[in-house]
Amino acid sequence: MHQALLIISVILFGIYFSLIIYYRQSWVSISDYKFSISDFQPTTKISVVIPARNEAENIKNCLDSIVNQSYPKHLFEILVVDDHSTDNTAAIITGYASQNVKLISLKDFVAPAAINSYKKKAIEIAVQQSTGDLIVTTDADCFVPQNWLQTFAAFYQEKKPEFIVMPVAIDCSFHFIEMFQAVDFMTLQGITGAAVYKKMHSMCNGANLAYSKKAFVQVNGFAGIDTIASGDDMLLMYKIYKQYPDGIAYLKSKEVIVHTAPVKTIGEFFNQRIRWASKADKYDDKRIFAVLLLVYLFNCLLLVLPIFALINNIQYSIFNVQCSTFGAWLLLLLLKTITELIFLLPVAKFFNKQILLWLFPLMQLFHILYTVIAGWLGKFGSYKWKDRKVK
Repeated sequence: MHQALLIISVILFGIYFSLIIYYRQSWVSISDYKFSISDFQPTTKISVVIPARNEAENIKNCLDSIVNQSYPKHLFEILVVDDHSTDNTAAIITGYASQNVKLISLKDFVAPAAINSYKKKAIEIAVQQSTGDLIVTTDADCFVPQNWLQTFAAFYQEKKPEFIVMPVAIDCSFHFIEMFQAVDFMTLQGITGAAVYKKMHSMCNGANLAYSKKAFVQVNGFAGIDTIASGDDMLLMYKIYKQYPDGIAYLKSKEVIVHTAPVKTIGEFFNQRIRWASKADKYDDKRIFAVLLLVYLFNCLLLVLPIFALINNIQYSIFNVQCSTFGAWLLLLLLKTITELIFLLPVAKFFNKQILLWLFPLMQLFHILYTVIAGWLGKFGSYKWKDRKVK
């Protein structure tokens, strides 16, 4: 039994290694987008859509960063959809009315506990009321750089994509769980850029997306995926990809990195990742499901092998190499860590987070544990999202 599990682990690692190295090569192949500000003539009307629920602590910083954009003010509007907040989120948003910020109250359209995906409904209503040709989504707990709108407007006018995926970074303090999130999320962002650039599978994050209003309308918005609590980003991306297979683009530029804060506790972290994992079996894009399954099975075996070793640390020969179960597990763990560091080096440089890589080897065991637990509970458990329990 031990030997069979180890052989399977070695085979899965071989596939995993090949995939991660391919992601690395794909990431470094993406050119940083640059354009001449002096030559750029902005013409695109942009509608920035922000769903918000109980975001009184964050919404001011978010709106301040957007209303002070370098993009011409007559060419963008901000629509914030208040999702049944019980704090003073709505009052704060109202204070920005003179700066072209429009408050939409979701309670005027949907009663509490009436649907399963409030965020999708919030975005859908905002798009219906928008006047822009390009819809941009971010989250209420994010803040954006000053040239955010200008950079992707230039990219949109030059490349003419229907759907633009852009980078997101988690800022962190020196607490372990925050640093872990920053590194783990940075890994996902690197894979996202590589996958979109190579058209391998659908990955994106709703905190930094842009898509044409035309494409959103043509695929009938969230119809068909509106009963799924999350997935306002990746599920929509795949709908648009099917309609416009050459219309998906990744914008790699430090000028468009959206920043967000980490969750503060391990409990909140697990709840967030269970929510992310809950949509794994909802993807029509089976390419991403195959990748997720590979990662999950490989991590499961890395969690099981040391347990077997504690019960009986058998000595045996595998591929003509003498080893024990525990020794083989340590070797696989080391090789996994090295492989991922090779991938992360250029990604960390882009996000200016190289210093966090010194801690990366210490994070491996927690990463394996959370991947297995969140993956399982994402399928068979439930989670809370904005004070709502979702199954």
